[in-house]
Amino acid sequence: MKKPQATDFETSAREVLSFLHRRMGFDLWMVTRTEGDAWIALQTEDHGYDVSAGKVFRWADTFCSEMVKGNGPNIAPSSDAIPAYASAPIGRQVKIKAYAGVPLSLKDGTLFGTLCGIHPAPLPETTVEHQELLELLAANLSTILQLELDSAEEIRRSERFQAEALTDSMTQLYNRRGWELLLAAEESRCARYGHPAVVVIADLDELKRVNDESGHAAGDALIVRASSALRDAARSIDIVARLGGDEFGIVGVECDDVGAQALLKRVRDALAANDVRASVGFALRDPSVGIRGAWAEADQLMYEQKRMRADGTH
Repeated sequence: MKKPQATDFETSAREVLSFLHRRMGFDLWMVTRTEGDAWIALQTEDHGYDVSAGKVFRWADTFCSEMVKGNGPNIAPSSDAIPAYASAPIGRQVKIKAYAGVPLSLKDGTLFGTLCGIHPAPLPETTVEHQELLELLAANLSTILQLELDSAEEIRRSERFQAEALTDSMTQLYNRRGWELLLAAEESRCARYGHPAVVVIADLDELKRVNDESGHAAGDALIVRASSALRDAARSIDIVARLGGDEFGIVGVECDDVGAQALLKRVRDALAANDVRASVGFALRDPSVGIRGAWAEADQLMYEQKRMRADGTH
């Protein structure tokens, strides 16, 4: 096997998938991430299935979920002969007659995802002879992955330091440019590793009234109270920014559905505790549209809530 020239996870994964296609066949090879009940393709070597990076399947439907549970072998040259694979729902979505897969695990033993291949026709029984090679490649990828994940916090600290100049003078939160810079960096990690994320958008409901009735000093004080509340609600790892005059954003980093709901509750509680009325929208990152898609969805939901409040229907 040609020694990989790069040591980063993304490039190494591509090289491993290309090598496995040449050595073992299979029309589709993937490096995947499991996140809740989502099974996300992070990298693919596709020769006929039309599956690209970012494609999401339901984890419980897959051959890999059965393999991880021990219900089927790592390599099945004729997958129809394995009851758990023959009955797996994914087989009704795509044609699979041969399968190979091994787990990708983190150092604490938790499952990150899988290295796997599928083929639309049975393959020779001798294909099982490649299992040791497949396991070795998966172990190497897991090691590279863990090294990168271990350095993620240091990388984030460096990014935040570089973005410190891009802060809003009134609130000391990141400004729009800082938000854009850090959002792009997080999206790169999400796409590479399949991390979840959530975007929360909050827009003050009463800034204009406060400015008109009590003056701009009172309006500025309201903005500062809102920024303090949002900073307190977010975790240190999250990104909090003032996006415009009375609009704020939070990116919940590596935040799944449970974490997103907890963040949303903290935001609402903190705003209420600081006597700040705001319309709030939030959306989880979908791999097909990324964090920017979640931002657009959260923004739309925030404006829908604002309209309902203005109409007296919320």
